[in-house]
Amino acid sequence: MASHPDLAAEQAHIDRAYDSLERSREEATRLRSMVEVGKGGTEQARWEREMIEGNIAQRLASLQLGDASLVFGRIDRTQSEGGDSFYIGRLAVADEHREPLVVDWRAPVAEPFYRATGRSPMGLVRRRHFATRGRKLLGIEDELFGEASGVLGGELTVDDEGKVVRGAGALISALEEARTGRLTDIVATIQGEQDEIIRAPLAGILVVQGGPGTGKTAVALHRAAYLLYTHRFPLERQGVLVVGPNLLFLRYIEQVLPSLGESGVVLSTLDGLVPDAKARASEAGAVARLKGDPRMATFVRRAMRTRQRPLRRDVEVPFGSYVLRVTTQATDEIVRTVRRRGGSHNARRRQVELLLTRRLVDQHERAVDRAKRLGIRARPAVEDADDIEAGEVDRDDLGRQLRRVPEVVEILDRIWPVLTPHELLHDLFGAPALIAAAGKDLLSRDEMALLHRPRSARLEDIPWTSADLPLLDEARVLLGSKKPRDEDDLRTFGHIVVDEAQDLSPMQMRVLGRRSMSGSMTIVGDIGQATGQWAPRSWGDALSHLHFKRDRNVVELTVNYRTPAEIMDLAGRVLAVAAPDVRPPRSVRSTDTPPAVVQVEASELAAVVAETARREAGAGTGPSVAVIFPPSMHEVLADGMRAAGVAFGEPEQNGLDEAITLVPVTVVKGLEFDSIIVVEPSGIVAESAQGLRALFVALTRATKRLTIVHADPLPEVLASG
Repeated sequence: MASHPDLAAEQAHIDRAYDSLERSREEATRLRSMVEVGKGGTEQARWEREMIEGNIAQRLASLQLGDASLVFGRIDRTQSEGGDSFYIGRLAVADEHREPLVVDWRAPVAEPFYRATGRSPMGLVRRRHFATRGRKLLGIEDELFGEASGVLGGELTVDDEGKVVRGAGALISALEEARTGRLTDIVATIQGEQDEIIRAPLAGILVVQGGPGTGKTAVALHRAAYLLYTHRFPLERQGVLVVGPNLLFLRYIEQVLPSLGESGVVLSTLDGLVPDAKARASEAGAVARLKGDPRMATFVRRAMRTRQRPLRRDVEVPFGSYVLRVTTQATDEIVRTVRRRGGSHNARRRQVELLLTRRLVDQHERAVDRAKRLGIRARPAVEDADDIEAGEVDRDDLGRQLRRVPEVVEILDRIWPVLTPHELLHDLFGAPALIAAAGKDLLSRDEMALLHRPRSARLEDIPWTSADLPLLDEARVLLGSKKPRDEDDLRTFGHIVVDEAQDLSPMQMRVLGRRSMSGSMTIVGDIGQATGQWAPRSWGDALSHLHFKRDRNVVELTVNYRTPAEIMDLAGRVLAVAAPDVRPPRSVRSTDTPPAVVQVEASELAAVVAETARREAGAGTGPSVAVIFPPSMHEVLADGMRAAGVAFGEPEQNGLDEAITLVPVTVVKGLEFDSIIVVEPSGIVAESAQGLRALFVALTRATKRLTIVHADPLPEVLASG
């Protein structure tokens, strides 16, 4: 952006805004010091102080910008619209007279800053973009509308449909900044199609289909911030949940919402939503796919029902001087009766106890009456037995006595055991007979064989996998709490944002559905990048496992802001074969640097990769470099880096904080780097459930440069070019 005649005046306004922001911080700090949260006073007074202190702390957190810029633009409205000017920024700031110096980007008045185009100016005569570093204004870019529509730097048409990118100068400048290993907000450069999604209504399910580089993750996070701003009262109380594909991804995005003033959003992986279990093992792809099948909901329900079973033979119950009898017919009637009633399995155990002890009490009363008629004095052998024999204990007390008899406890545990989800699935997968009973006419013999695994000595040693966790969650809902008075600790949320949702299995979708209060969700992903065991053909397939009777709207992001056209042309050839029904997004920029393809001998591969990474890391200022590879090559490449003296990071240890990171293709989705080195594309294809789609993901992570290094022959789709 060239020097602008209004630079000094605009800098003065920005300085005023920062000064007012600082006064607001000081006032909030002073108020906080006046509120003493302690043990004194009434409970009501303490609650009020805690609420005030919490609100002030939240306000202080929202006023901490760090290095983020406060103001990033201005809009000037036509005289017919009032002729007002508004500065658009990260949060609202007013002067000492309560006059607005900065308008929050989420406010309705700020909408034209993101939506106005030459064809539809939305009442604007000018839109101004600021290039800033902290509070210092570096440059100004103006877009003029209406009669003065000689745009000085703003709009860029990127496709034949007239798709417009606004504020092109500011956008390209932001896109070409070096990556830092953390996703940054795009609040200053949100485009029209993105803003439309961000401001979409809260209710229902909104699906955002977006190819690589379209900003779908950033859009989803900005949407969460917008919804909290617009629907503050319900959502602060109900909560907002953001679900990502893995912990590396969550670390990558964790600063975006705090930078937008929203620190109360819960971030989690899907595995993290399942309490009291952690995935510690892996399993064959066929097993994982089967466990994600929607039939498994029926399978788990049947497995629970197999534990609701009558006795195989009659059982005698000694009670004082009498021997009571529990018959198979009686337990069959009890089980059938309780099965027809509502409630969770464990909660219904109480009903089983009542029905069983009622029958035993009836037997006992008949036995006592008969003994009295015959003049027989029985010898008691239980607590309060004299009163029991005399008929002076009421039926409820007698039932409580009977439920403590060991034989009765054993019968109850046989016909209706109290179970945890871990116990149910551990017993199930460890016993072919239980698998067969639950899977009859539902699974094939081969499928049932896939589910069997050896029992562990302790529940703590069970090698749960990620595919097991949705089954545990399913069982948890069916079983309920093991202790009758325990509250259900399943937390639900007013709105859920799900990223990379195209890789979720039907059973994982059910986990998400249970966390939603009302079916209000933003689901983000790309069918073309579906690389998991379950790759849906359409969003309709994926959403069919969310059983909400709410509106469902699928929208598409069509402009690729991240990936240069040269790289996208190559990746597009892969997509055309991997997912021919998916249209690739149009790249907004070009770098004039075509992808490099380097063929080497197998013995030289690791050394060439290390040297290429060293060279890429030294290009420009502070670039981030990712070496993306098939999982089996991790040790070879790591040893090659060490042998060459190249410092590198690994996601599990360093996140993305190092200049060079070795990233297996299995966890690279959703990330971006200045430069990427894709190693052995044929290995990526061979080792991935959806091979060519995984390769497409790998090729589209770069913002600037792509290098392919291989010793094995390239996949045909790459070699043919």
